[in-house]
Amino acid sequence: MRVSDVLASKGSDAVYTISPDATVRELMDTLADLNVGALVVSGDGSSMLGIVSERDIVRKLRDVENLREIPVSDIMTTDVQVCSPADSFGGLMAIMTEHRIRHVPVLQDGQLVGVLSIGDAVKHRMEQLEFERDQLTHYVAGG
Repeated sequence: MRVSDVLASKGSDAVYTISPDATVRELMDTLADLNVGALVVSGDGSSMLGIVSERDIVRKLRDVENLREIPVSDIMTTDVQVCSPADSFGGLMAIMTEHRIRHVPVLQDGQLVGVLSIGDAVKHRMEQLEFERDQLTHYVAGG
């Protein structure tokens, strides 16, 4: 199983980005409007400068006054764990577990092609397990 399989099962190839110059106010509005937990920070929509998540907001802004006017570039994570479509699904899960992260951008030839969340990974794994269960049930029943 590959990262590309998980991307295909999402049903959408939309990659949500935000400019590094956007304010935290814009970031919070966008996260809420899109109902997502992270956005890739990009100047052009296809290359990645970093990622910014709900955790970045909570951890980096709790003691800041006038926090809503701070630029996203001030709170984004720049040391981003990434994967490629050809990487294994197990490798993706290992990255998320080892680094305790919930969102992993998917890059192909340096270009952003997707973002996978822990929710995407869990949903895909559940579908795999249900398929295997159904196959075993069918086998045991003699079908």
